[in-house]
Parts: sequence; structure tokens; C-alpha cells
Amino acid sequence: MVFRDELRIRLKAGDGGNGCTSFHREKYVPKGGPDGGDGGKGGDIVFEADQRLLSLESIGARRQFAARNGEPGGGSKCHGRDGADLVLMVPVGTLIRDAERGHVLKDLDRHGARVVLLAGGKGGRGNPHFASAVNRTPRRSEPGRPGEERMVLLELRTIADVGLLGLPNAGKSTLLAALTHAKPEIAPYPFTTLTPNLGILEIDYEPYVVADVPGIIEGAHQGKGLGVRFLKHVERTRVLLHLVDASCGVEAMQEAFSTVRAEVAAYSVELAAKPTLTVFTKMELVADEKAVTKAAKKLDKAALFVSAHTGRGLDELKATLVTAIARARKFAAG
Repeated sequence: MVFRDELRIRLKAGDGGNGCTSFHREKYVPKGGPDGGDGGKGGDIVFEADQRLLSLESIGARRQFAARNGEPGGGSKCHGRDGADLVLMVPVGTLIRDAERGHVLKDLDRHGARVVLLAGGKGGRGNPHFASAVNRTPRRSEPGRPGEERMVLLELRTIADVGLLGLPNAGKSTLLAALTHAKPEIAPYPFTTLTPNLGILEIDYEPYVVADVPGIIEGAHQGKGLGVRFLKHVERTRVLLHLVDASCGVEAMQEAFSTVRAEVAAYSVELAAKPTLTVFTKMELVADEKAVTKAAKKLDKAALFVSAHTGRGLDELKATLVTAIARARKFAAG
């Protein structure tokens, strides 16, 4: 399935059914009273978040959606049937914005979160509602009211416990595969990852969601490369893992570290303030480990060193992650 994290759609709630003008007629009752039924209510537009969905492509190819209209009322006080609601299922982490003004209408940030975004129109009243002492045979009924209509922008922002950051080919997908049961595409060239990949890291029977996003390049906060389109997917993670390729040499390693940190800070102050663990990858390919370790500790004293291929440092990384996530959860809970 094609990954889609932004979608612009037009929504129309159902119109209310018209009320009916009718009079009771039967043998021996030639002039019965008004008996027109009310129109049915129009269907609502409802959004619901489902953790099993990973892309907005789940909505399909349509870009216009309408709930059903309410049915008109009938004689003998038969009320029209209400129009069926239209329920659109979206991934957890979907923001619904007003497409014209840009403000957030609803943030579906948990599984099962549900919102009636647009209300269906109220059904019109039948002519019995307009009977009075001076007008016992009203020939007036009420039309149904139109349902609400709106253009919205759906924006998916992945929610995870851990977000992997790094330059292209820093080893993010390989580490994700080593830590979880995910099977991302892995190859020795930049931008293998073109969509966020999610995996579940299980430690002591506790599941943690890990998100691998496409690599960052200089200028990413301005939209260069895959830019802000994917930086937003780590905004909601509790802990960031900043991966640096240790096999590229000390100078390139230092430059890679600085580039990613600068781009994250330029994109969002809040994102830069998130708990971040620096992890130097591909240690099995390092020629001068002493020089690399010394340079890495200057960049981050708490840096970790791993090899996804040999398993080196993975247990220490997992333990450190558990502690960092627990702290982040406690802080978020206040």
C-alpha cells in the first residue's frame, strides 16, 4: 500500500429530510386533521482512530465524502428515516485541520479516539407542528436543514516511544530490524527508507513502539531532501535515538552529528529538547576504535556504541532506552 501522510478532502454531512404536509383521510372521516410526518436527520461525518492503520491511504482514492441524507416524512405521521452516519477510519496520530484557516479541529492521538466532525442537518417538521386554535388545517411544513460542509486537511504524525534520527545510511533500518520484528528495506545507499517504518521492541513483556524515519540532510528543516514531511513524524516520540555512522571516519562522524542536531534545532525547539540518546553504529567496520570512541565521547559523554550485525551493545542500548522512556512517561504524566 502506498504510504500517505497528508490528504485534502471535502466533507458533506447529510441534509435533513423535508417534513410532510398531509391530512388524515379515510371513509367517514372526510376532514381529518394534519398527519404529516417529520423528516429524518441527515447523517454525521465521524472520524475514528485505529492503531492497525499506518497510512491515510486507508481512506482510498476518493477526495469527496458525503453522509446520507435523511428521508422525507410521509402521511399518517410516518417520520422519515435518519441518514446513516459516515465513519472514516484513520491511523492513530491523525490531525484534522481546517483546510482554509489551518487550525486543528481534532487530534486523534489514541486508539479508539472518535469525533463527530460535521453534524447532519435536522429533519423538517411535518404540518401537525403548525396546527393551532385558529388554523387547524395547516398547509405548511418545514424543509430539512442542510448538513455541515467543510474542506479538511488530514495530517498524520506518527506516535511512538522511540524515534530514530540520523543522516541517510546511518544504519537506522538495520538497527530497527535488530531491535524489533520489523522488516524494513535495507540497502547500502541513501534514502532506502522513503516512509516511516514502525517496529515493536519488547523488553520484559513490555512493548515499545520504535519509528524509523527517512534520513535527514542539511537543510531538511526547510524542506530539502524529504525534509519537514518526515521530521514531523518524530515530534510525538518520547525519546530520540540519534544514530551516527562510526565507520565513516572521525571527521565525517563529527560533521554528521552536528548536521542532524542543527537541523532538529532549526525545525523545532520542542523537538530539540526531547530526551536524546546518541548511538554510534556500524562498530564492526571501525578501523581505529580508540580514536572513534574518544571523538564520540567529546560529542556526547553518554554515547553508546553498537553493531546491529554482531549484536554488540544492543543489550545496553535496550536497558538505557527502558530507563529513558520511563522517565519521559513520568514527566508527561506530570
